[in-house]
Amino acid sequence: METEFLGVPNVDGLIFLGLTLTALCAAFITAVIGSAGGLLLLGVLALVFPPTVLIPLHTVVMLGDNVSRVAIMWRHIFRAALFPFFVGAALGAIAGGQIFMTLPTATLQVILGVSIIVFTWMPKIASSRSLGSRFGLVGFIATFIGIFVSAVGALVGPFIAAACTDRREVISTFSAVMGLIHLWKLIAFGLLGVTLAPYLPLMVAMVTTAAIGNLAGSRVLNKIPESAFRSIFRVVLTALAIRILWLAGKNGGLF
Repeated sequence: METEFLGVPNVDGLIFLGLTLTALCAAFITAVIGSAGGLLLLGVLALVFPPTVLIPLHTVVMLGDNVSRVAIMWRHIFRAALFPFFVGAALGAIAGGQIFMTLPTATLQVILGVSIIVFTWMPKIASSRSLGSRFGLVGFIATFIGIFVSAVGALVGPFIAAACTDRREVISTFSAVMGLIHLWKLIAFGLLGVTLAPYLPLMVAMVTTAAIGNLAGSRVLNKIPESAFRSIFRVVLTALAIRILWLAGKNGGLF
């Protein structure tokens, strides 16, 4: 017998509550350390929803999450990165939407995992090229891959960290460009005919609790020393990359 809490398919009251609290925790984590929150949310959503619902739903919630974080920290955004990233993300969404769910996920995960490790521990590579071409290319690649694997913040993070000098600038700029990625992904899913209307109550609740998590996390961020933030940021990104590579091996049938 199917369960529908507030009309959301296959979601009872306990799951609804658990997902909204997860959104709060994920937003708080991202506001403090700049990454990992989106991947945490994706992993929890994967326990409840099939991929055809999972990725578009994750996209909507993360868009709302990033918008609320930008609203809180907009003064610190590194604005020079936004336009080239916007253009690159648009092209990535168009390219990815054309072949949605047709490329091997394992292949994309290998590329994603290796790229994260390289760019995180070799910051000169992440800061090479002109600012416009650098962020235009990152916007394209991240949005293209995001169509298939959704959580690509760990790929974007090293480039933001290399371009920004202050932890608040890192988090606010990261949130702004990730918002652009999720916006273009959502447009692509809409053009593909994906509808999430039955999940509207859940999405509203999750976006609302994410805003609360962002507010709390931004206050904690202000108290973290810059050097500590940079060290934690690198460790978290590396851990995420290792997990992605492990998933790639699993999806590729290696174990």
